Amino acid sequence: MRFCAASDQSLLVYLGEEIGLPAHERVLKLLRSIEEKPPVWLRNVQPAYCSLLVSFDGSRVDHAEVEATLRKHERRAKPVRTSKCKTVEIPVCYGDEFGPDLEEVAKIHGLTPDKVIQLHSSRAYYAYFLGFAPGFAYLGDLPEEIGTPRLETPRRKVPAGSVAIAGTQAGIYPFSTPGGWRLLGRTPLPIFRANRKPMQRISIGDQVRFRPISPKQYLTWGGK
Repeated sequence: MRFCAASDQSLLVYLGEEIGLPAHERVLKLLRSIEEKPPVWLRNVQPAYCSLLVSFDGSRVDHAEVEATLRKHERRAKPVRTSKCKTVEIPVCYGDEFGPDLEEVAKIHGLTPDKVIQLHSSRAYYAYFLGFAPGFAYLGDLPEEIGTPRLETPRRKVPAGSVAIAGTQAGIYPFSTPGGWRLLGRTPLPIFRANRKPMQRISIGDQVRFRPISPKQYLTWGGK
């Protein structure tokens, strides 16, 4: 474990240096332990690929005390079995108006659009953490053959349900927002609903699989 003061009332805890399941399993293990017995001074805890950002009440505790408490949690935390996480299937209509960057991604890698679709939908992705917008899950790990940088100039508006990639990550925009990820397709499923429990379709630790569908199927599923 490595600690770094992020502000006068927050502490960043590093549990690894490389993005991957070994580090993230340590993140999940510590997160679950904190959630089971949250300290009275805890305000918020935000997981990421290899770290946790812990916000606390500075009138009750200081950085050294927070660090000592987190070390105790880490020592007694129970292992997390990621193999037993639920699988979420996401239908995707690829290309054309639904995925305006599909052709360019294919061109960048010397592949056909169909091959990009096949690679993108060929594996189960792991939901490392949620961020950026409510319900937006950062999914890894994208096949190396189609890993592509973000757009140089982000779009002012990305449609809700857009299925996108950036670097070695994949994700689904839950709302219409600005964004710079490459858009490969769109799902007709609502990714976030405030009146649903849980509100997000994908939770941290879930396995996510993308399934290609036709434009007709997209409309049948209620897509707009």
